[in-house]
Amino acid sequence: MPIQQQHIQSLSALEFKARQVVEGFLAGLHKSPFHGFSVEFAEHRAYNSGESTRHIDWKLYARTDKLFVKRYEEETNLRCELVLDASSSMYFPEKSDVQEFSKVEFAVHAAAAFIQLLRKQRDAAGLTVFRDKVLVSERARSNATHLRHLMAQLDGLLAADAVARDQRTGLVEALHDIAQRAHRRSLVVILSDMLDDQDREAEVFDALQHLRFNKHDIILFHVVDRKRELELDLPDQPYTFVDVESGEQVKAHPSEIREGYRTAMAERWHRLKLKCGQYRIDLVEADINAGFQPLLLEFLTKRAKLY
Repeated sequence: MPIQQQHIQSLSALEFKARQVVEGFLAGLHKSPFHGFSVEFAEHRAYNSGESTRHIDWKLYARTDKLFVKRYEEETNLRCELVLDASSSMYFPEKSDVQEFSKVEFAVHAAAAFIQLLRKQRDAAGLTVFRDKVLVSERARSNATHLRHLMAQLDGLLAADAVARDQRTGLVEALHDIAQRAHRRSLVVILSDMLDDQDREAEVFDALQHLRFNKHDIILFHVVDRKRELELDLPDQPYTFVDVESGEQVKAHPSEIREGYRTAMAERWHRLKLKCGQYRIDLVEADINAGFQPLLLEFLTKRAKLY
């Protein structure tokens, strides 16, 4: 299934705002620090009568009753690292309706939307795709040839259903790899269902902390099928549940395990939300049943207003 361009075109006009300063490589593209990304705050100076009020620090004025202007060291472009999970669990569910996204299709289209946004703003995009190991590792660049290459890489994932079986999630290794490779103060967008082995949960949190240690601005899109995965909303009949990554099978009736399952999933989400809040990571539940376009529109609009 090729990427459906009509789904991502409406997002291309939005100005995607990174929450914190990032360092890039095309200095001076934006006329104002607040028109773009990635300006390093340097110091305050006294406001001179008659100059623009654009850079006045109004919070400082509220505390001191004096006008000060923010000064910045450099204006740069954004480096965005897109990190996409292509393990077997991301190819759930197997579609019976051609209009329904699997998790990996949702993630690929969302990544394509980000690339369009970055391309419009002349910012740099990189791509990392991982399963049990890193499969694709493209450094962030902004030229058109590179961005078309990234789109081709994403297209390839949509044709990979047959080869995605029995592929485990190597989230910990992928995050540490990004933390070591990515330019400091980049924007890192992670698209994953976060279904690494349960006994590695602490390692996942450590890997997220590693990214934050390098001053990256992180957005984690937790890609889920809320109806099937989180709520276990299935007809009341016996099922054989199969772990698509390990092949392990469990026979159960949904009505017998639903409440305990929902409680366990809610607790897992709470732990992830708690850690992301602690590390100042933006966590977004990306329900594939809601569609990726409304989710991104709402999220980007919110960040544009806040930052």
